[in-house]
Amino acid sequence: MKTQKAKGAQFVIIKATEGTSSKDSSFSPNYGGATSAGLIRGGYHFAHPDSSSGAAQANFFLKNGGGWTNDGITLPGMVDMEYNPNGATCYGLSHSAMVSWIKDFGDTYKAHTGRHPMIYTTLDWWTQCTGNSAAFGDYPLVQAHYSSSIGTPPASWSYASFWQFSDSQNPYPGDQDRWQGTLANLKKFAKGG
Repeated sequence: MKTQKAKGAQFVIIKATEGTSSKDSSFSPNYGGATSAGLIRGGYHFAHPDSSSGAAQANFFLKNGGGWTNDGITLPGMVDMEYNPNGATCYGLSHSAMVSWIKDFGDTYKAHTGRHPMIYTTLDWWTQCTGNSAAFGDYPLVQAHYSSSIGTPPASWSYASFWQFSDSQNPYPGDQDRWQGTLANLKKFAKGG
């Protein structure tokens, strides 16, 4: 991680959990490495809305790396809402059921941390699976859009806090994300402001 910091990295979002039974074995060493390198860091949860409630998955995430504290270096947890890798794009849920699931996750997360989790998604998935719900404007958006510009955000948001613009693993390992502001604003965001 120190090499990535030297290349200009300011933050990292690290996979912690998936569903209610999968913990990423690389999370702890990566999180510790990010902390030692002086990076702002946070965890994310890959959602499986078809396997258990939003509350159950939020609690699993919180117990396994997804927490938040206002120390100025910890990002709020992120829930990854995207295409089902093993079946129906929207996990067999209707628009209203998906919106309810996300709200259940978010309400549970906020009850424990005092902050809404970040939501990672694409305009395409959000439109297909929530009906382009406008109900989540208080949640920070991490918008994936692999292009030279960020594109239109889903209906809940007027802007994205983070933009995932590439999965090239260049110049940093993993997907490439950009904070949509200054480093001072990123530190303020991590602190809860």
